[in-house]
Order: sequence, then C-alpha cells, then structure tokens
Amino acid sequence: MSFDRTIKIAPSILSADFANFGQEIQAIEAQGADWVHVDVMDGHFVPNLTFGPPAVKAFRPHVKTVMDVHLMITPVDPYIQAYADAGADILTAHVEAGPHTHRTLQAIRAAGMKAGVALNPGTPAETVEHLLDLADLVCVMTVNPGFGGQKFIDMTDKIRKLRQMIGDRPIHIEIDGGVDPQTAPLVAGAGADVLVAGSAVFKGGSVQNPDVYGENIEAVRAAAETAVS
Repeated sequence: MSFDRTIKIAPSILSADFANFGQEIQAIEAQGADWVHVDVMDGHFVPNLTFGPPAVKAFRPHVKTVMDVHLMITPVDPYIQAYADAGADILTAHVEAGPHTHRTLQAIRAAGMKAGVALNPGTPAETVEHLLDLADLVCVMTVNPGFGGQKFIDMTDKIRKLRQMIGDRPIHIEIDGGVDPQTAPLVAGAGADVLVAGSAVFKGGSVQNPDVYGENIEAVRAAAETAVS
C-alpha cells in the first residue's frame, strides 16, 4: 500500500446485504470503492454485535483493494493475530479500548498489518499525540460507535488539530460516521483523506442494480474533492 492523501471512499459493509457479502464487495469495488471498511463490534465496547475473524476471513477473497478492519472491541490484543490471519490490511483499535494502546499498535504492526487508532467523539485529539509514530491511520468517529445510519457529529476542529500534529508523517485521517455529500466537504476541508460511508453508499442500490453504488460513491468523492481542490 503506497501512501497518498487523495480522497479515498471506504464503504462500510455494515450497510450491505448480509446474505450477499461476496457479491456486494465485488459490486462496490467495481463501482469505484477505494477501500472496503469492516466494522467489528463485540456488544461490550459498543452496543452491537457484528463480525468476528471467520467472517472477515470469508470476505477476504472478494476484496481486491484494501480491507480496512475497524475493531470496536475490548480487549483488542488477544485478537490481533486472528485478524492478521483473516487477511486484514489495516487494523484499527480504539484508544479508549484499553490502557496500553502503544503496545497494541506495536503488536498490530508486528503481525504485519498497518496500524490504526480510533477516537470516539468525546476523546480529544491530544490523546493520540504520543502514538503517532506507531500509527498509519487515525480514525475520527463522527458518531458514537455501535450503529450505522446515525447523525453526523461535527469534529472539524479535532480533525484540523490532528492534521497539524501529523505534519508530514504518512498517516491517513479517516472519518467514520454520518459521511454523505453534505458532510464530506467539511471533513475533507479540515484534512481528512479516507471517508467511511455506509448508508450513503448502499442506499437505493443492490447487487442487481450496482450503478447506484457508483453514483453514490462518486457523489461523496466529488463533494469531498471540492473542499481540497
């Protein structure tokens, strides 16, 4: 994975048809998705339960781009190797998920993956300042994690702070929650380059009607690019 700051759209398959993941992944990639975002929730760290390592392993053969796995679980460390074995390219853990995020990021990298660190809306940017040399991605939650389809929480000040802190380090700023053509310019203008979008990508489309996915992806991308061009 070479690094660049162009806008990347990462559809969250939490919004896909659960009975048809393989074809859904192929459809969004064919329609222009840059990454595929997989939300892992444990019903403990967040109030919802989604995918474990076997599901992620089953998605892997269908993902030709980047499989971006977001762990909303605690503890994280016992499961790092399982997600590496399942084929995650990027593994993101929450800074709130445990007392030793530094060690967690080291372990993710040691397992051969890119390391991401995520921040809930109530967590300040400064929390990750001393972790940046171990991070390949910082994920800013713009909803409280747990469910798709929530209303966007404005985190532009936090994104700007992070962008300043990151400087010229090769670290992506990812936004997760309520991203659509209205909110994409706000976050892109503040310095984000990876936009996770669930309902905004999948609404109105299907495996039988995938062109809608392409239109939705393009709408989010075009809106974001207006803020950075």
